[in-house]
Amino acid sequence: MNDFTFQNTTKVYFGKNQLQHLHEEVLKYGDKILVAVGGKYIKTTPLYQKVLDELKSNDIEVFELGSVEPNPRHTTVNRGVKICKENGIQTVLAVGGGSTIDCCKAIAATSLSETDDIWDLVEGKAQWKDALAIIAMPTIASTGSEMDKSCVIANVDKGVKSGINGEAIRPKVAFLDPTNTFTVPAFQTACGGFDIMCHLFDMNYFVNSEKYPLQFNVVETLLKTVRTQLPIAIKEPENYEARATMLWAASWALNSFCTSGYKTQAQLHSLEQFSSTMDLTHGLGLAILTPKWMKYLLDRDETVIEDFARFGVNVMDVEDSDDKKAVAYKAIDALQTFIKDELDLPVHMSEIGLDDSHFDEMVDKALHGADGLPRAYRPLSKEDFYNIYRMCL
Repeated sequence: MNDFTFQNTTKVYFGKNQLQHLHEEVLKYGDKILVAVGGKYIKTTPLYQKVLDELKSNDIEVFELGSVEPNPRHTTVNRGVKICKENGIQTVLAVGGGSTIDCCKAIAATSLSETDDIWDLVEGKAQWKDALAIIAMPTIASTGSEMDKSCVIANVDKGVKSGINGEAIRPKVAFLDPTNTFTVPAFQTACGGFDIMCHLFDMNYFVNSEKYPLQFNVVETLLKTVRTQLPIAIKEPENYEARATMLWAASWALNSFCTSGYKTQAQLHSLEQFSSTMDLTHGLGLAILTPKWMKYLLDRDETVIEDFARFGVNVMDVEDSDDKKAVAYKAIDALQTFIKDELDLPVHMSEIGLDDSHFDEMVDKALHGADGLPRAYRPLSKEDFYNIYRMCL
């Protein structure tokens, strides 16, 4: 196992009746807060009004930032920074999905830097070491951003997605209430759940590294859990146990524990440039991509057979046999069937009216100007990227 430093200081309030603790956590840092939400829907929900009531009834001055985009834009971050700097805000609260939480992380870091533009931090033109206190209140089980130390922001002027990473932007507190996810539509629930699985694939399960038993077995259990509970959450949106399990699994998929000791490149998330290029939901892009990526590797590289076969048997309930390659192919088929039949998601780009017209742009974004991903699960070249995208058509 490689040397590593592990730290996760996020305090989690999990359950139905934890909102009463919000004001006491906010007041540890000050009495002014920026509350950010994604879109217009959340502002119409009882949850949002409860949040405002909890804050204002405890003499906390509230400033609001609405309409955070699904791929949060750098201009929206800068809007939030302006509010924070002009009003001496000490805490930012994200109520929404991973995009809203990522936006708040970027706001928190930029607000304590010498610049008003998040992209100066992304490009290293301005330094940052600290951030305003961040509180996360996720309303969907997906990114796990509520317990991790990174964020991804879209620069619409340059047409790229990038971000910053550092312990200072790990949320101080996360409020995880499964009932807040009850109203998430089936499509978004499915996409969010598959995103959880791909975090686990990319960060530990399919990595070019020795499998360390503790983390690897935890990851495999998380994958199996999501695989079984996600369809229940889709079919029974108010099933508390299923929603609770998904919400907690999302946090553990990306809270740094499962990645401790690993050095890798996240290949699936690099390949997944459908969402930023074609305005799709991130999890849908991953769902279309992942089985094709697996088949592409298996057709060309027998060293993946053991990993894919184990995934099939231990996660997808494929029957084991001595012919491990056959088991590996069945694992891929089982995953594609799971996505199509149990998650009810498209499995080809053509199903949602997309073609190959953006492939050049997608490859450029995926590789950030490099020729490939040498430290990923299996090294891939530009040509490999094009071939995998063609399989997705």
